[in-house]
Amino acid sequence: MREVILGSSEEDFIRSLSHSSPWQARGGKSGAAFYATEDDRFILKQMPRLEVQSFLDFAPHYFNYITNAVQQKRPTALAKILGVYRIGYKNSQNNTEKKLDLLVMENLFYGRKMAQVFDLKGSLRNRNVKTDTGKESCDVVLLDENLLKMVRDNPLYIRSHSKAVLRASIRSDSHFLASHLIIDYSLLVGRDDTSNELVVGIIDYIRTFTWDKKLEMVVKSTGILGGQGKMPTVVSPELYRTRFCEAMDKYFLMVPDHWTGLGLNC
Repeated sequence: MREVILGSSEEDFIRSLSHSSPWQARGGKSGAAFYATEDDRFILKQMPRLEVQSFLDFAPHYFNYITNAVQQKRPTALAKILGVYRIGYKNSQNNTEKKLDLLVMENLFYGRKMAQVFDLKGSLRNRNVKTDTGKESCDVVLLDENLLKMVRDNPLYIRSHSKAVLRASIRSDSHFLASHLIIDYSLLVGRDDTSNELVVGIIDYIRTFTWDKKLEMVVKSTGILGGQGKMPTVVSPELYRTRFCEAMDKYFLMVPDHWTGLGLNC
């Protein structure tokens, strides 16, 4: 799969992984450790035990889906997972042994400088980040409510063909994820003002709909702990997929033109 996606040798991949340093994931709430390779091509994320088991069950289906999409030129927005490794090491001072499970994924923003970055789930529950006055937007990952406030004055317009590809990608990817009971994924969006492009990718698509997520959904939907009136962040895989697709379709508007009857000369 790496050969199909990267188009480079395993030696190049190994060379990238041989030098990495701790990386501060902006907006991350999981508490997991992150690392970035020194050439900035790949991001490494520490995986908890449950996530490792989820990936082992999910991996064969994921390999087939991604490889077929690339070979058949079908659009997909899934940020590519390129390896999962278990690293064992010994502390020379106290002679204790430790193991670390790491997931290697592509850096969606490799070689780019983003003016703004959004993490979008299609939910409005606790999806707002307060930014300091005068602080650069690129210093913090913004969420759904931040985007909705911004697009009131500055909508994110994309051309019709880009909208069609984005919609097809999200629908296909979310259907695939829902069929394997995957929830909690996000669309990571970066605005590159230099090229006037949006860079997008679906991330965090390992977590399955387990019993603890079902309990969280019940608590939030009943309002036991407050916050009643908004749809809970955690819903079933099929409901999550539907909400995600509908929200992403609304967030990114198509450029008005005379072909769609929305332009000035219609």
